[in-house]
Amino acid sequence: MYGFTSVSTKDKEVDLEAGNGETLYPGLSLGENQLRWGLIRKVYGILSVQLVLTTIVSAVTVLYTPINNLLAESPGLLLFLCIVPFILLWPLHVYHQKHPVNLVILGLFTISLSFLVGVSCANTDGKIVLEALVLTSAVVCSLTAYTFWASKKGKDFSFLGPILFTSLIILILTSFMQMFFPLGSTSTAIYGGISALVFSGYIIYDTDNLIKRFTYDEYILASAALYLDILNLFLSILRILSQRNN
Repeated sequence: MYGFTSVSTKDKEVDLEAGNGETLYPGLSLGENQLRWGLIRKVYGILSVQLVLTTIVSAVTVLYTPINNLLAESPGLLLFLCIVPFILLWPLHVYHQKHPVNLVILGLFTISLSFLVGVSCANTDGKIVLEALVLTSAVVCSLTAYTFWASKKGKDFSFLGPILFTSLIILILTSFMQMFFPLGSTSTAIYGGISALVFSGYIIYDTDNLIKRFTYDEYILASAALYLDILNLFLSILRILSQRNN
């Protein structure tokens, strides 16, 4: 009556938290959409804790002189910290569904990498570290927002997987070659730029996997993947900015 048309919600439930009924990507049911959003919130919650923990450990490493000197004067300890994350990848994959063991392993994985980030920051001018942090935050937020928007429009980024994996292998081999044949400042900056592009691609790829392909029990693996993407992007940008002043 009075010229208004009644609206029934019996046939369609609207999840206000999941974007006013809009699904993450075309063809996704509303029930599945709500579950996917639950996974996404859990992953970004864990990721936020990882980044805060990394910031704290890195700050302590930079500001607390005894730790800084210990890491700087102990190549063996630094090498051990470099190896630990690779060792922890295996139990992290095996026990990623076993709570709370998965969180403990992820915490150790995060702390070991945080010390390495702290050492990198300690050897870099504070202004450059701040610039790298701001740039990394801007890039991560922009790429994440773009991936969610593109997924809603039906775009898929799974094709990036083989390209990014091949690029990552080349970057790893190049980094090992630098141990025997050090690159010049210009080559190092170029290497950092290529690394930044690769890990920017990984942020899009892993965010797309989080939206569409990671299962509800793989929140630890999703968090670890995105954490590594962000960390490596930050270190790549830090490398570029550091070479700028050389």
